[in-house]
Amino acid sequence: MEKLSIRARRLPRRSAAVASATALLVLAAPMATAATGAAPVDTARHPARSAACDTERDALAAAMDTLVTRHGIPGVAAEATGPDCGGWNVARGVADLRSGRPMDAADRMRIGSVSKTFTATVVVQLAAEGRLGLDTPVERYLPGLIRENGHDGRKITVRQLLQHTSGLPDHTESLVQLPLEQWRFRHYEPRELIAMALKMPRPEKKWHYSTTNTVVAGLVVEQVTGRRVEEEVTRRIIEPLGLGDTYWPGDSPRIRGPHSRSYYPTTDDPDAPLADGTEWNMSFGGAGGALVSTPADTSRFFRALFGGELLPARWLAEMKRTVPADPARLWPGARYGLGLIASPLKCGGWWWSHGGTVPGGHRALGAYGPDGRSLGLVLTAVPRTEEAEADFRATADAAFCSPARHHRTEETR
Repeated sequence: MEKLSIRARRLPRRSAAVASATALLVLAAPMATAATGAAPVDTARHPARSAACDTERDALAAAMDTLVTRHGIPGVAAEATGPDCGGWNVARGVADLRSGRPMDAADRMRIGSVSKTFTATVVVQLAAEGRLGLDTPVERYLPGLIRENGHDGRKITVRQLLQHTSGLPDHTESLVQLPLEQWRFRHYEPRELIAMALKMPRPEKKWHYSTTNTVVAGLVVEQVTGRRVEEEVTRRIIEPLGLGDTYWPGDSPRIRGPHSRSYYPTTDDPDAPLADGTEWNMSFGGAGGALVSTPADTSRFFRALFGGELLPARWLAEMKRTVPADPARLWPGARYGLGLIASPLKCGGWWWSHGGTVPGGHRALGAYGPDGRSLGLVLTAVPRTEEAEADFRATADAAFCSPARHHRTEETR
């Protein structure tokens, strides 16, 4: 999965449907509605700013329309918040193909590997507290756990886990080779997933995206704190930030409360009906991919992280120390920090993010732009072509390269 977050390989113009469904573990007129929990901005006193904000909303809505009308994504929703335009959301398409219920930005969904940023933040918080070392070997915290097939925990640091330079394979690549019914509703323990990965062939490249890395990092958190990583993420991030729609589902295959359905293809025919993949036991993703959330909560988390609410500046800087990512597994120009992806914007500068994909079809993105805007974006199906993937990423350019950004830049000169 993006494997839960980023693409396992570059997609062809029309990728194989079944591979898209398993190996990736990422209509109406424009209408924006006010977001809840975001500070309103008095644009009436600033006509130019009001016009720029309208243009900003329209640009993001148009990018979302493309995903629905051109690429067949059933439903898309986003929440954006910024210093100029306050908070607002947009929804397109339907949340449920069977009932035709419209997509709602307030609905919950699975955010896949966006979970990695939550877990990485807790690990760095513990480093800031002096309770673990980012450059300390994993062996110190988990003696004997990684000692197989040439892998050695004495030579792998905590930083390398979060940065995906540990050399550990990704257990999800092994799972997706199994018949779906063998693992869709099964419980997996973290150590079971790690053991699975250690039996796999070693990655060929130094940077290798692997959900196994975050599963190991979760066990480091447990060893250091005496509490499961899910508990630490909840008490350190979810509860203090008031993320009322974000939670770890455990073994429950269902999503609590109002939520969108998720869909995946079962054949190579692009016109064939999509299958419903909403129910899934996400223990196979664990600390690296199991969270349920909403666009608003995801946007709020990234805003808090980059706004200094979760980490001192020195330690946020550690998260932003990047290495080049493999473009075949991410996209050209992308770099990877500690649970964070840095990507160049077409209008200059960088945006920070993490994406998430789950095998049932949900795709999510949490992002933060160079001028303080945050974005939470969700899809009810994974893009199936390179063009669709590019248009998915283009939503960030639409959100962060709008006239509102240029207006604010000119105001502050």
